[in-house]
Amino acid sequence: MIVDLPSTTTSQVNKQLVELRESGGAVALGRVLTLVIVTGDGTEVETAIQAANEASREHPCRVIMVASGARQAAPRLDAQIRVGGDAGASEVIVLRLYGPLAGEGAGSVVPLLLPDAPVVVWWPTDAPDVPAEDPIGALAHRRITDSAAEVEPIRALRKRVGSYVEGDTDLAWTRLTSWRAVLASALDLPPYEEVTSATVTGASDSPSTHLLASWLATNLDVPVRREHSAGQGILSAVLERPSGAVELHRPDGKVGLLTQPGQPERRVALQRREVRDCLTEELRRLDPDEIYEATLHGLDKIADDAAEPEVSR
Repeated sequence: MIVDLPSTTTSQVNKQLVELRESGGAVALGRVLTLVIVTGDGTEVETAIQAANEASREHPCRVIMVASGARQAAPRLDAQIRVGGDAGASEVIVLRLYGPLAGEGAGSVVPLLLPDAPVVVWWPTDAPDVPAEDPIGALAHRRITDSAAEVEPIRALRKRVGSYVEGDTDLAWTRLTSWRAVLASALDLPPYEEVTSATVTGASDSPSTHLLASWLATNLDVPVRREHSAGQGILSAVLERPSGAVELHRPDGKVGLLTQPGQPERRVALQRREVRDCLTEELRRLDPDEIYEATLHGLDKIADDAAEPEVSR
């Protein structure tokens, strides 16, 4: 069910939510958190809502989409409420703010937050320079950005280093979960030798490649080089050991080939993760991600092969 409320107020939105609850049953109860999505009033609105709906099947929540429109327009708040099949396992409130209201998203969000429930804020594309100091970000227990979706991904990642506050995370980091798991498990197999150095290769505009290199440098305390390649995302990771290298290579963006001395070659699933899967993973935790923090601050430890210029997208 979709209910449109043009030129409305937050009190009218709340009233409509109560009416829907009374007429349709407890559709607004049993939510574990409030997920606030902040974006512009463009095509990314529906894409973000779809990802949130998929994530809500594991984490039933109230989703509040704050879409800022033209600031030159007359002040107006248009709202839309989605429940039932149009909202996954959540209830979705879409707020479109125009004119002076476009800069007052926090004031529109506060009356709609679930009482006594954690708040998570997600910026699918352009995040503020300091998410924790953003008016909406200041309301949140967790703040999710995605440097890979920014116009200049590597520059956006560097901003996260200086702006980090407990509760911040980045989907560029979440995309590394499978890579980290495979590499860690490979080191648990014989010959149990220490890694002496490592090389991570990936696209020049891939923040995940930078983060994987930093994670290895931080946790193994060895020199790590970051090299550039054509294509998208991470191509390979090579861990040097005295008896031979551990190599994890993903040529097609789907299946990884793991090779190491004394072990048969293994094919492992390394499909590029969808945003909905990364968002679902991040909603599983509300505590600070200490490993992500250490990895962010370890970016300066990696040697970056600058043979190819950074590509903006």
